Formats: sequence, structure tokens, C-alpha cells
Amino acid sequence: MSIPDAMGYDRAITVFSPDGRLLQVEYAKETVNQGTSAVGVLYKGGVLLVVDKRILEKLVIPSSVEKIMQIDEHICAAISGLPSDGRVLVERAQVVAQNHRNTYDEEIDVKSLVKDICNQKQAFTQYGGMRPYGVSLLVAGIDEKPHLFMTEVSGIFFEMKAVSIGENSRIITNFLNKNYKDDMTFDEALKFCINAIKEGLATKFDVERLEAAVIDCKDKKFTHVDLKKFKKL
Repeated sequence: MSIPDAMGYDRAITVFSPDGRLLQVEYAKETVNQGTSAVGVLYKGGVLLVVDKRILEKLVIPSSVEKIMQIDEHICAAISGLPSDGRVLVERAQVVAQNHRNTYDEEIDVKSLVKDICNQKQAFTQYGGMRPYGVSLLVAGIDEKPHLFMTEVSGIFFEMKAVSIGENSRIITNFLNKNYKDDMTFDEALKFCINAIKEGLATKFDVERLEAAVIDCKDKKFTHVDLKKFKKL
């Protein structure tokens, strides 16, 4: 469909174009494609997330830029796209997880929480007066086993072994497909994720821009990875 043909169909979220597309959803996907690179990977002992924080201003305090957020003790999420949309979804997920813990006296399972996040995303593609969330999430967590989910702006989700979202995700995904191994140790997984982001960013790569978090099978708790660990690899 040419741009003139598309005019009008992109002005309301509830209107399909003649070729069956929701153009506002596609625009939201493009917002994610312009977001910061994020990589998630399952390794032999847990699940790891690494994100490029893309700090371009020297006066910005790096610790104030948060791209990996804790949802519960055993679940966290990396965001790519509009950070404000990601924060709202994560804070909503935190409430859902806490309510489940208070009601049932147990941790929420990762897939149930992902479904709730994606139901919220889907609702914002269906009703007038709203716009889609311009953010994708990588949700990592451990219940009976490690999980890594990728959620799209449309409300679709996939469970993955390794996945990338954000800037240059196609290049990074090609790297993941070629080099992923099921039996990686934590150090190998960390180096793998760093090299994947480096592959996508090329000359712009700087280890100081990265943020990482892990949930290990031993304690099943969210932990930020010290940046000093990056410099040793």
C-alpha cells in the first residue's frame, strides 16, 4: 500500500487498512526498532539480560538510566522502545505479582505474568482513544525452571532460548542464531551477550553503556551484574 493509500487508516487504532494491517501498531513496532538494544539468553544455570543504555550526554548520571527493572524477587524485565511505557507496564506487573503473592502465599509463575502484560498490551490495540504501548519487553524469570519471554507491542509473546529486541535486532539475532549453545556457563553467556550487542553497535560500542542482570537457579533472585565483570571478559 502506498503512503497516499494508507492515509486515513492510520488515524484510529480500531481501523484496519484494506490489506488487513493496523498501522498504529506497526508504527509502535518501529518505535521499538529505534530503541536501545537488549539481549536475553538462557544458560546452564539461569537466565541473563544485557541492555545497551545508550547514554549520549556526558552530564547524564548513568545510574539514573534504568533499562532492566525488577518485577518480583524471581522475575525482571528489560525494555526497548519508549522507557515511560515500559515503566508503566513494569509497575503494573509489580502490583500483579505482589497481589498474587498476598492472595495465594506463593510466587506468581513467569508465564502467567507475561500473559497479563500482553493482555494489557493487546487491549491498547483494540479500543478507541488509546494508542499501543511503544515498547517491547524481555521478561526473564525462574519458577520450576528458567524462562525467557519476548513480548511484542501487539500483545504477542514467545518463549525463547536467546532473543534480541531494539536497535539492529536483525543483525544481533543473526549472531545469536549462529553462536548460541545450550550448555553455556554464566561467564560464557555474559561474553556471548556482550559480543552480540557489540556486533549490532559496531563502532559505537562501549562497555560502559551496558547494564546487565541475572536470575540464577541457585537462589532464584534478581541480581544486577557488576560492570567490573564486563571488563574482565
